[in-house]
Amino acid sequence: MRNRFATSAAAGVISAGVLVGVGLAPAAYAAGGPMGFDPIDGTPYGSATADWTEPFVIPAGFTQSLVADETTLDIYPGGVDDLTDMNTVNETGRHAGRYLYRTHEVGANGSLSVVDLKTGDAKVIAQDADWNRLDGIRWTPWGTILFAEETTGGRVFEAILDPSDPTVVLEVIERTEVGVMRHEGIEALADGTVFVIDELNGGSIYKFEPTTRGDLSDGQLYALKLTGLADDAQVWNQSTFNDKVGAFDWVALDMDAVVADTDAAADDVGATEFGRPEDVEVIGSTLYVANTSEDRVIAIDLNTQVLTSFVQAGLNVPVENAAAGVTGFNNPDNLAQGPDGSLWMVEDNYLSDVWVAGRDAGNDGTADAVEQFASIKDTGAEISGIYFGKDPKTLFLNVQHPTKALADGTWAITRR
Repeated sequence: MRNRFATSAAAGVISAGVLVGVGLAPAAYAAGGPMGFDPIDGTPYGSATADWTEPFVIPAGFTQSLVADETTLDIYPGGVDDLTDMNTVNETGRHAGRYLYRTHEVGANGSLSVVDLKTGDAKVIAQDADWNRLDGIRWTPWGTILFAEETTGGRVFEAILDPSDPTVVLEVIERTEVGVMRHEGIEALADGTVFVIDELNGGSIYKFEPTTRGDLSDGQLYALKLTGLADDAQVWNQSTFNDKVGAFDWVALDMDAVVADTDAAADDVGATEFGRPEDVEVIGSTLYVANTSEDRVIAIDLNTQVLTSFVQAGLNVPVENAAAGVTGFNNPDNLAQGPDGSLWMVEDNYLSDVWVAGRDAGNDGTADAVEQFASIKDTGAEISGIYFGKDPKTLFLNVQHPTKALADGTWAITRR
């Protein structure tokens, strides 16, 4: 089965990987331009292995190459996985695009590492015994790196780099004004706005507006609240998350409470709760959020302030049934903007897949096509850190906690 799916007004629902209905329009490719591809045939449920030289099933016309794993840089030796998690490059400034920065999601002594994409050299550039489960990372338009902890009481940090050498960290500053919560995804806009989420069943979605662009020490944090729901319906519930669509407001939080416990501050204003929101990505005027427990990615129109289900298992992509060998959408995790403006998504499961969502030509808030780009082969690994740097033909991915020894690390998938 070719994993390319679409919806139309005449189409029915998707069940067990099969589109049901009549008049279904053929799907247009979700990804075009430099990363246009023919979807793969499915997740390799029957051929997963810990014995591999290349970790991914990818489309024809693409190659995969190792960027750095634990044979290149072993930060936590003695059989402890480096847990390479999320990626970003120096998107602006000196040698833009040359350096790939990575977080490592270990339980203590967390690290920020960098790989020189020109020479292949890799090193740790910041480490602290107090850093716990480092996860999200983002290059800011003002030339710093934001990274954060995915744990109770997790903090956002800002790494200030040497202007003459972006592999040297001069200072790391806690940015508690951006929220104290179980952080994962981070997005930073040119005007200084920062979006974050609380990775929790019952977590909310947040926007930080600094008083001065590039200064995260002072500003206002807001939480998203849907306006069409009663207060009790804002609370997380696995059986009612489909109702969480429609118009919303950004509600200002008490900043004294934010720096102590952001989740409690959001509860005080009745902010909308979602099922494990894990990553954020702004493309144009739309903020996308991966809600892992809901098997959906929501689209938040920042202009009209309307929230919709953009990609959802059973809506415009099949429900996964690994036991039956049915490829589908399960536990969406990390997001990335493709070079043509499409949304790329990776799952947090085994065997995790990479999906690409097409545009919303019908302007109904739902992707018209969803296609499977890649899948991982390793029996114990998951994919994380999906990211495009400055090269529009290269996608970066991390292999996390694989069964194969010393294979935790970063790979590039490039269109030939």
